[in-house]
Amino acid sequence: MAKEAKTTTDLRIGIADTGVDLVYEIDHSIEKVIAKVQEALDSGKTLSLTDTKGRQILVPHSKIAYIEAGNAADRKVGFTTL
Repeated sequence: MAKEAKTTTDLRIGIADTGVDLVYEIDHSIEKVIAKVQEALDSGKTLSLTDTKGRQILVPHSKIAYIEAGNAADRKVGFTTL
C-alpha cells in the first residue's frame, strides 16, 4: 500500500489596520486553505485553522487584510558547495 505524500502550505495572513502578518505552515493543500478562508469571508465567521505544530489559529473575518498561500519548501540543513 503506497503512502500518501503529506501536503503542507505556507500561509501568511495580513491583519487589517496593523502592520502585522501571521505566518504559519498548514497541513492542507493550497486549495483547501483558500476554500476555508473564502468560507469564513462569505459567512462572516471567524477563520479557524490548525498549524503543523497543532496550534489553533483564529482570525476574525473582518480583520483579514490579505492571504498569501504557497507550497511549503523542503527545509534543507547543512552546507553545500556552489
